[in-house]
Amino acid sequence: MAEIKIKRMILKLSGEALCGVPGGFGVNPETLQSICAELAEVHALGCELGIVIGGGNIFRGLRGSAQGMDRASADHMGMLATVINGIALQDGLEKIGVQTRCLSALEIRQVAEPYIRRRAMRHLEKGRVVIFVAGTGNPYFSTDTAAALRAMEIHADCLCKATKVEGIYDKDPAKYDDAKMYRRLSYDRFLADRVGVMDSTAVTLCRDNGLPIRVFALTERGNIKRVVLGEDVGTVVDEAG
Repeated sequence: MAEIKIKRMILKLSGEALCGVPGGFGVNPETLQSICAELAEVHALGCELGIVIGGGNIFRGLRGSAQGMDRASADHMGMLATVINGIALQDGLEKIGVQTRCLSALEIRQVAEPYIRRRAMRHLEKGRVVIFVAGTGNPYFSTDTAAALRAMEIHADCLCKATKVEGIYDKDPAKYDDAKMYRRLSYDRFLADRVGVMDSTAVTLCRDNGLPIRVFALTERGNIKRVVLGEDVGTVVDEAG
């Protein structure tokens, strides 16, 4: 078996990743199966895997707030959307034989265990994939911030964000053909340039605690495995830059 370089990681997945098309809605069964198969490969390597899932394929709190909803109410709806995605991900993983636990920052005991830090770490030590849902449990915080927070709490080696693009660029690669991808970026440069891949609260939390961030494309099959094996995939954000 190949030697893994990341022994415990938090993987941040967007809700959109489950619907299969940018800006789509709901959960696409084929896309879900493909993601779960890749996660199972990573788990089989011996990596302790925690996943934070977004809810944008069902409801975005910021969008609801922009349309006149109370921000706290809209964010709570967004948190519940992540619970739906987490249950779908749990079902997909368990169907292929991967033991999984879904831990919620909101108390919904009928469908998920309440989030308790020591319990989450125990599940990881026992070889279970842990899916963290409902964000931080508080409005005004994104699931990116939840991912950074959980990574710190469980002593993860790295926060990995699987996204639509190959890494972090100096400008939007969808709009500019001459956009250049960074292989490495400092926290401070990330914050100063207002890079939109991850919100500033999450990056500041990682900077203050020395946790490296890796941003890479989910759409390229095998990327998560390559990251765990230590290959130079996507963009690394750390102190050195």
